[in-house]
Amino acid sequence: MGSKKERIAQLESLIKKYQNSYYSGEAEISDGEFDLLWDELTALFPESEVLKKVGTGIDVDGFPKAKHLIPMGSQDKASNPDEFLVWTKKQSIKKYIVQYKLDGASLELQYEKGILVRAVTRGDGIKGDEITANARRMSGTVEKLKVRFTGGVRGEVIMTHNVWKNKYSEKANCRNAANGLMRRKDGQGCEDLNLIVYDAADVTNENYFKDEKQKIIWLKEQGFETAETGIFKDVQEIINYRNEIAEKRDKLPFDIDGLVVKDINTDIADLRKARPEKQIAFKFDLETAFSTLLKIEWSESGATYTPIGIVEPVRLAGTTVKRANLNNPDMIRSMGLKIGSKVSVVKRGEIIPKIEGLAPGENSSNTEEITFPSKCETCASDLVDAGTRLYCPNTQCPKRLLHRLEKWVSVLDIRELGEKLIRQLFEKKRVTYIHELYSLTAEELGEYERMGKLSAEKVIRHIQTKRELSLPVFIAGFNLEGIAETTMEKVADAGFDTLEKLRNAPAGNLSSIHGLGDITASVIADGLMESRQEMDDVLKTGIIKITQLLSDEALPLRGLSFCFTGELKSMKRPQAEEKIKSLGAQSKSTVVKGLTYLVTNDPSSGSSKNKKANDLGIKIIDEDEFLSIIKTNSAQKKDIMQGELF
Repeated sequence: MGSKKERIAQLESLIKKYQNSYYSGEAEISDGEFDLLWDELTALFPESEVLKKVGTGIDVDGFPKAKHLIPMGSQDKASNPDEFLVWTKKQSIKKYIVQYKLDGASLELQYEKGILVRAVTRGDGIKGDEITANARRMSGTVEKLKVRFTGGVRGEVIMTHNVWKNKYSEKANCRNAANGLMRRKDGQGCEDLNLIVYDAADVTNENYFKDEKQKIIWLKEQGFETAETGIFKDVQEIINYRNEIAEKRDKLPFDIDGLVVKDINTDIADLRKARPEKQIAFKFDLETAFSTLLKIEWSESGATYTPIGIVEPVRLAGTTVKRANLNNPDMIRSMGLKIGSKVSVVKRGEIIPKIEGLAPGENSSNTEEITFPSKCETCASDLVDAGTRLYCPNTQCPKRLLHRLEKWVSVLDIRELGEKLIRQLFEKKRVTYIHELYSLTAEELGEYERMGKLSAEKVIRHIQTKRELSLPVFIAGFNLEGIAETTMEKVADAGFDTLEKLRNAPAGNLSSIHGLGDITASVIADGLMESRQEMDDVLKTGIIKITQLLSDEALPLRGLSFCFTGELKSMKRPQAEEKIKSLGAQSKSTVVKGLTYLVTNDPSSGSSKNKKANDLGIKIIDEDEFLSIIKTNSAQKKDIMQGELF
């Protein structure tokens, strides 16, 4: 467990480091090498906060921050026609608008009464770096519109193949070169970049645009270069069009990596979501490589055993692949896969390697059958092979119970309750279930190794801090076999937004939710049934409460972060941390680059935290200023986004 946690921490650190260098335009490693790190972290800890972040989230190159008018979230992806057809069947779309998916760097131009006032990079999807001066130098930026429009125009900053070849070929690709130039403080080279746009939003009038087609027409009328756009009624025609464009993509003047397909009718509620459901990135066919399956490793997460194929090293999409996902036993059986088989390997979403099947013409004779584990390595129970899942059915399996405790503490961010102490409590059978954490006393904790009275009181204070959790966070804390908070957010968005509704929902209803499917729906339904009593016991403590899921718009401090040092007069530090979290901000235990505020009642102190904050240019505020921020934003929590379209 220790080595796994150390590797997770190392991967998170490396990914954040390379993300920062990528978004500052000085990528230290190739996209393929970065993909390997991302893939490994996904396999080890799929719920890592690092994997949920869109961009750097820090103030790279010293640019000021600015909030987006158009949210820059993520899109669902379809890597082949079958996946695309699955998506279309879950929609009720009668007419589609289809655009090139430009492979560059996102940028939002913001206008007031038709005049360009700022340009903002993607950043974390909510806020980005303001690079207005650089944007003014790019081809395609319109400084004054023909109408008094107040809102945002979104596009992609790209570099053409010719410019890259003649001037910037030392960069890995056009995208990396464009990212670097657009963030240069001196703006040099921005004249070599092009802005191609595809979206617009008026912040004063939700009905400014009738539909997505009208947006494109309007953008062209204002003088913008727009992404290549087509309108289709027939799904098969879209698939044919994608094949046609894929064949000639290398002849285009700039990079694209697929098509964006969306409902021609603008759905404001859908566009507000972090991952809109009525649009999808229809990617080009994945690059395929061929290798030999050497062995199978079984990754254990809670009760589930997931097969990972170890293959002879092979180059794929610019990176060396040695491990590839197999998902479940049925996949192995349906392929007729054996140790020694020649296999085809692709990258799902160009990120996660996956064994797609046997290589064409595969008829190797020197192979051996794959042996599935039959006993749980922890409790020796017979594993259940359900086809789509191999798992330990023992709800009292110590591995599963301990993993759930650790997950709960992690989700609630109870930092003082460390892994070592959790294990001690578990091994002594003092805490086996989550609700038992809330019956601990400082007196009994003081008897544990390296605790003492003060440390024990601090741990109990943090455990007993009352918390209001959204339903997705609450469910994620119970570790329902890999069901992450993001998955539960989709479920809540679909109307299953209370625990009662969720418990009463048949698995068939859940499987109809976009992005779930039968397997995930079944895992949720089974997990809720298994954890029912435990969830009720936790809620009966009165310390944990499920609150209404808030949209990003109702979280006015989202994107900000606070670190507290010293004692506060008006409240305990855990209360302050919970307050900012309820408003969307993050709580940091140390002063790090990108921190928004250091809160202390002695701003002039020579403490190490104050010194580091000063060195990093982080604003230091006292308790009065902190309370003013909280008071103002608490009052605005319900209507902070009034007047904005998205």
